[in-house]
Amino acid sequence: MLFLMPIRTNVRDNKTPYANYALIAVNIIIFLLSYYPRTMIISGQRVAMELRPWVEMFQLNPAEPFLWQFVTYAFLHGGIAHLLGNMFFLYLFGGNVNNKLGNLGYLCFYLAGAVFSGFGHSLLHNLPIPLVGASGAIAAVTAAYLVLFPQTLITVFYWVIFIGTTEVPAMYFIGFKMIFWDNMIERSTHNVAYDAHLSGYFFGIGVILFLLSMGLISKSSFDLWSMIKRWNQRRAYRGVVSNGYNPFKGTKTVKVKEHKMSPQQKRAMEKIQHIRSQISQMISSGNLASASEKYTELIDLDDKQVLAKQNQLDIANQLMSQGQWQQSAEAYEKFLGTYEKYEYREQVQLMLGILYSRYLDNAELAVKYLKLAKEKLSDPSQLDMCKAEISKFG
Repeated sequence: MLFLMPIRTNVRDNKTPYANYALIAVNIIIFLLSYYPRTMIISGQRVAMELRPWVEMFQLNPAEPFLWQFVTYAFLHGGIAHLLGNMFFLYLFGGNVNNKLGNLGYLCFYLAGAVFSGFGHSLLHNLPIPLVGASGAIAAVTAAYLVLFPQTLITVFYWVIFIGTTEVPAMYFIGFKMIFWDNMIERSTHNVAYDAHLSGYFFGIGVILFLLSMGLISKSSFDLWSMIKRWNQRRAYRGVVSNGYNPFKGTKTVKVKEHKMSPQQKRAMEKIQHIRSQISQMISSGNLASASEKYTELIDLDDKQVLAKQNQLDIANQLMSQGQWQQSAEAYEKFLGTYEKYEYREQVQLMLGILYSRYLDNAELAVKYLKLAKEKLSDPSQLDMCKAEISKFG
């Protein structure tokens, strides 16, 4: 038997997700009002009933739906296990998405996800079998988490022969396990609306990618949209090079005097080059968690090592998301010292200022980087955050 259950993520909320808590509370209250377990005799047979009679008009009937049912069905649950499972996943993934979209934006996104998943289910299952449950809307929220935080780590409880926990990148756990395996391959559980789930996932991924591409929500260098852009840049570069373009054609050849290295130095250099290659491959495949471990190994060998621009920034972001504050700050410092013309330099300075202010207790460096960031920041929310941090130091 294989059992996998996500239990936490490594993304820390910097604000209280009020809309998510409100949705959880409303779902619980409506469940308490509608839940009424009993048995009834129907056509001479004893049938177990879970919900009160008035609930029927608010369930989604795919054969003859009323418009309001595309929203109301998502606040009804068929039993305690159904409610607890849905609310746990909403709590697990919803808070971070809430903070990214804002309370009003998150509420609209959640309700739209419920409508879209109900519509998708109705198109594919035109039978008078009522649909209830928030799982379609929660699938949309989970898909939003996948797009916004694909490289973060999800702690997964497993039970195969042994029992334990492991950390899996969100992109793989949500993308493969929750979307592909649970809803496309293992469609064996009775009375589960798999197509409502898939409709919710499709909606969440599509809408969040659109919002990121249009700049309607703030981007980060490690969300799925940024990963797609970097992949496309690498693809375009490989295409240019494969057509015979030589970026060094016409440059002047400079003879450099060979520096003889000892066998120990050669072995160390070969090891460094091997680790750098491993890091690049891991980042290209989206495995930033393993890449950050290799980066730490690289710095232990030679603390002056700096990666390519985007790789160095990705590693610094990953170290911060993992709570490795000192290593993250050092990686950001190397990035700023090496890539002085980076176009979003002020955002890295803001990140460094927050690290030194909140986690490393270094007021001098915190104020230094926050003031540098304040001079160039144009995003109002980032500027407000910067000013709030500076105000802590008077």
